[in-house]
Amino acid sequence: MTDSTTAAPAELTTNQKLLGWVEEIAALTQADSVQWCDGSAEEYDRLAQVLIDAGTFERLSDAKRPNSYLALSDPDDVARVEDRTFICAAKEEDAGPTNNWREPSEMRETLAELFKGSMKGRTMYVVPFSMGPLGSEISEIGVQLTDSAYVAVSMRIMTRMGKAALDQLGDGEWVPCVHSVGMPLEEGAEDVSWPCNATKYIVHYPEDREIWSYGSGYGGNALLGKKCFALRIASAMARDEGWLAEHMLILKLTSPEGEVKYVTGAFPSACGKTNLAMLVPTLPDWKVETVGDDIAWMKLGEDGRLYAVNPEAGFFGVAPNTSHKTNPNAMDSIERNTIFTNCAKTDDGDIWWEGMTGEPPAHAIDWHGNDWTPDSDTAAAHPNARFTTPAGQCPSIAPEWEDPAGVPIDAFLFGGRRATAVPLVGEAFDWEHAVFMGATMSSETTAAAAGEVGKLRFDPMAMLPFCGYNMADYFAHWLKMGEREGAKLPRVFYVNWFRKDADGKFLWPGYGENSRVLEWIFRRCDGEGEAVETAIGRLPTPDDVNTDGLEISAEAMRDLLSVDTELLSEQLPQVKAHLAQFGEKLPVQLEEQLSALEARLG
Repeated sequence: MTDSTTAAPAELTTNQKLLGWVEEIAALTQADSVQWCDGSAEEYDRLAQVLIDAGTFERLSDAKRPNSYLALSDPDDVARVEDRTFICAAKEEDAGPTNNWREPSEMRETLAELFKGSMKGRTMYVVPFSMGPLGSEISEIGVQLTDSAYVAVSMRIMTRMGKAALDQLGDGEWVPCVHSVGMPLEEGAEDVSWPCNATKYIVHYPEDREIWSYGSGYGGNALLGKKCFALRIASAMARDEGWLAEHMLILKLTSPEGEVKYVTGAFPSACGKTNLAMLVPTLPDWKVETVGDDIAWMKLGEDGRLYAVNPEAGFFGVAPNTSHKTNPNAMDSIERNTIFTNCAKTDDGDIWWEGMTGEPPAHAIDWHGNDWTPDSDTAAAHPNARFTTPAGQCPSIAPEWEDPAGVPIDAFLFGGRRATAVPLVGEAFDWEHAVFMGATMSSETTAAAAGEVGKLRFDPMAMLPFCGYNMADYFAHWLKMGEREGAKLPRVFYVNWFRKDADGKFLWPGYGENSRVLEWIFRRCDGEGEAVETAIGRLPTPDDVNTDGLEISAEAMRDLLSVDTELLSEQLPQVKAHLAQFGEKLPVQLEEQLSALEARLG
């Protein structure tokens, strides 16, 4: 039985609407008890012990990872389940062609049946949380009801959770988030270490600002402040209220002269987003600090600039291939107070994953709980193994990361993983062109062999799985932001660290060397730096990217900054097909941009 000690709700909140809702869901789910989370360290430790007793957590060696835990999930509950994720807008056309839609009242009936008695034998945790710094005008409050202690402790790391969020809420409105692992316990029944259900639903009601999740205890399916609230629901709020909720990192860039610029970046998965957010520059006396690694909420200030906050309080990072070489700041962040999920455990009580060290351990316990050696046929850690760690522990965290006013954004970066055609960096001609660049962002799913066009996977603004409404309307919203009176919007750039030569080797070294591209972007924001007009944007000359101390040939720099118009022309039909799926809703400006690109490519 879960520890059900609880402060009387009256001591935490007098919000009658909230109290009534909690009672209603407790009655529906038939939870054994209700625990209101206050967000204290004592509560965290108590719940961690509950999870140890349940077999969900294993405490790691305090000598190796102080106050850290390892959890191994059910093998069938390891990632986001996009095919079970629904946007239940009032009309199907408002969900759009890239989202799964169900009629809202029908879905409510389905969920009511599933949630009926779903928490029997379990404690329902009331998890109030602030997305964004407490008291910020850019922040929003949510309350998650969950039967998972794993979710409750994770939400304490990932959000500003507990009494402080309730105080901020007062008698106001919140985003209701209901979650159940969908595994009720009949009296006397034995629990499992990772309860979940084969039936899964992650459901969003954009008009009602409401989230219901059933069946999964993993990551963004269960930590409903993350993609569900911070992107799917927040993007719908942002459309209605005139701001941006984006799948973007936020970094602070300081020049040797002490001048500061703030940059956000939207990148699909496997494009080095977290590495860029925590970059260690190789350029002397340049400094990169982290404001956020995944999500940016941006509202226009009185001066017309976009001010951004990171709505999260922690990092939920992919562990495999994170190392002291690829991301030393992430490795330093996870030294303590961290929850690891689906990593391997070493014999000395530490964790390990593929790509973490040069030499693998001689023996470990893998993410299935089985013995593992380097000769094993299976991976020690799951490819989507995760770490959940407080952002404040990151050595590169910027002092302003929790500033309620947010930070003023100077540049947006878009990027994909392109082996061919797309140069290292280019700047948009104007805001409409920038929106077109973002709307047609893509990665190559297969390397383009000689004479063969690479298959493109489009991920507009890196928001394809996360936009809470029709993406054509989302593009229109971006265009509208550019029409706002007095708006002084960021400059927009497209970067590609992944261009390859004829032998399939990367032309650009990446990692800390990406600071050289950031330097050019910094100067462009000041109206400096050389740029040449090309069919796809303004590019630096090879001499205008600082390569001092970098072993790279002049030929490689020419290749990196070349535009393969022939290959881009061959790929245009894929771009047209991608945009065509949005039908008549596609903004006319994007059709015009497509025609203009076709004309420039000749």
